[in-house]
Amino acid sequence: MRLRLVRENTSIDFFSRGRIWLGLSAIAMVIAFASFLIQGLNFGIDFQGGTSIRTDSSQPVDIAEYRAVLDPLDLGDVSIVSVDDPLFDDDQYVTLVRVQAQDGDERIASETIEAIQSALRTIDPGMTFPSIESVGPKVSGELIQTAILAVALAVVAILLYIWLRFEWQFAVGAVLALTHDVILTIGIFSELQIKFDLAIIAALLTIVGYSINDTVIVFDRVRENLRKYKQKPLKEVLNISINETLSRTLMTSVTTMLALLALFILGGDVIRGFVFAMMWGVLIGTYSSIFVASAFLLVLGVKRDWSKKDPSAGTRYGHIDT
Repeated sequence: MRLRLVRENTSIDFFSRGRIWLGLSAIAMVIAFASFLIQGLNFGIDFQGGTSIRTDSSQPVDIAEYRAVLDPLDLGDVSIVSVDDPLFDDDQYVTLVRVQAQDGDERIASETIEAIQSALRTIDPGMTFPSIESVGPKVSGELIQTAILAVALAVVAILLYIWLRFEWQFAVGAVLALTHDVILTIGIFSELQIKFDLAIIAALLTIVGYSINDTVIVFDRVRENLRKYKQKPLKEVLNISINETLSRTLMTSVTTMLALLALFILGGDVIRGFVFAMMWGVLIGTYSSIFVASAFLLVLGVKRDWSKKDPSAGTRYGHIDT
């Protein structure tokens, strides 16, 4: 017996309240954009600038212990990452301790560095500090620009891919859904003031890939059913296609969410922001592939036979009320 999250042959009308779903999405995007303009993002060290201190110890790394001895110094945003390398000796344990820029300075003061070193030596008196590097505001600004460019290029590449594989109406619907996902993800990070760093950019790119995968599955079934049901209205074909792929969509989302939930609970502070972004992205991506991308496709309309040229293609069903 196969596990199913929804019963077979569902007949849910996803577009009976299509305007309401699009309206709620539009309101959520406006709130997210307003939060971004008013509060901004809580940038991490990657985008804010700061100092990276490499530690070398003969004792196993306990990140919670490192953080406990540094918290009394009131350094602001501190990132502690354990570094593994097969070239290290068996008794060599390396970490990178990154501290945000203090009071707008490019690098933290020597007195602060000495205080950090003294605090960490309470864990291991023989700890050494092979390198100390600073990331200034200029480099951080370049990272922000590169991150924005990476997300934009990913969306453009997906637009071209969908356009070539399907039709321009499918491409526009998919990209609008992706834009919806990215804006709402940035908005939730702005609203909750969760640390935003390069790991979150990686999560955004992963969310884009996850969301478009769901959307392509639905669109592929739509294209098949447009050829199969030549006389049915586009709205009905879209409902049939989404219902047919609903079990697969929910199964993928739930299994992914279970894995992410385990990482969120057990993974620790280092990856918690990344995992939260992924969890939010799975929820929003599943919603947008069903309600946003398909709703825009219904508004734009599509042609029914790709083997014939039709000057009215793309507008034949544009008058249908969502």
